[in-house]
Amino acid sequence: MSDLYVVGVGMTPFGKWLDRSVKDLTREAVNMALADAGCDKDAIGAAFFANAAQGAVEGQYMIPGQLALRAMGFSRIPVINVENACASASSAFYLACMQLRSGEADVVLAIGADKMFTPDKDRNLAVLTGAWDVHEVDTTLSNLGQLGQGVETPARIHGEAHSIFMDVYAALAKQHMRRFGTTQRQLAAVAAKNHRHSVENPRSQYRTDFSVDEVLSARIISWPLTLPMCAPISDGAAAAVLCRREALHRFGSRRAIRIHASVLASGSDRGAEDLQNHICRRAALLAYEKAGLGPSDMSLAEVHDATAMGEIIQSENLGLCQPGDGGAMAERGETALGGRLPLNPSGGLESKGHPIGATGLAQIFELVTQLRHEGGKRQVENARFAVAENGGGFHGYEEAAACVTILGRE
Repeated sequence: MSDLYVVGVGMTPFGKWLDRSVKDLTREAVNMALADAGCDKDAIGAAFFANAAQGAVEGQYMIPGQLALRAMGFSRIPVINVENACASASSAFYLACMQLRSGEADVVLAIGADKMFTPDKDRNLAVLTGAWDVHEVDTTLSNLGQLGQGVETPARIHGEAHSIFMDVYAALAKQHMRRFGTTQRQLAAVAAKNHRHSVENPRSQYRTDFSVDEVLSARIISWPLTLPMCAPISDGAAAAVLCRREALHRFGSRRAIRIHASVLASGSDRGAEDLQNHICRRAALLAYEKAGLGPSDMSLAEVHDATAMGEIIQSENLGLCQPGDGGAMAERGETALGGRLPLNPSGGLESKGHPIGATGLAQIFELVTQLRHEGGKRQVENARFAVAENGGGFHGYEEAAACVTILGRE
């Protein structure tokens, strides 16, 4: 089976871009990826376009990829639209790998683009209301409410209007507190670290450093989560050009990054306390097996920290620490730049931003940048292998979909 490579990446700054369309953001990210690869549109044999919010926000359903790519000159090639909640972009990357492995194309494009900001705040927040079972809302909320029973909480546990997924993560946080003794201060340590990392990322939506105490004293969103612990609403796009080894000579191998594994998994009906069978843990184990590598080989990771609790959970699922030690690992400074294993050197979703249809490919952008040793002030020293975890939606007690990707420097 042919080896696969990322030969070009591009990413817009993430932020609030009311004057820019999905087409505009797509054009910028794709053109950067093509220029980075040193090729033009004619080299691309197929494109996989991830988008999760445009239908809900603008009413543009079914063919967003064909429209965004035709506007910048792509025609005739297969364009596949990918919608997998917050895992949409990493799912597009996974499908791009499958296309290459099938032999149907030698060079393909994966794109993720989303606009979540509108002048209508209620519509902004409504984007994610369909990313769980809308027929089982009461049951899901009841089940989540039981996860943190016995955890002492303040009388006022909710702030102003927010995404329902912040309540989901708050329930998971309380479960972790009950089971492992995780503290709110450890959550704040994760968030403070990610905001500190984002200061050195010019593409981050926010570039403000916060201390742990400042994170703790910020406005409550859904206890124990405060505002700096939660990912913002974002606009942005990211893209990657992938190729088979047989086509690598067209691009040169000096800056090519090898794809060691790309795994997409769906959830199961595991019990709430059966963490060994968590969707992301199962996906990670399969990815390590395919790559012939293990957690100890990783130089860094980008994980889906829609909240600080997400980073703690996923650091454990990826085997980067022992179960229950994710919060303490962050508090010890091991996950910061210069630490044992930097997590989210980009700033993560909490600070870099989270345009949900683009997030997974933004993680790929960061891993490729780091493995090329082009990260500037946020560069992880001697980075050789890196892993990304990107989850989407919610079903039962976990993500509905999850992708784990492992990349390496040749």
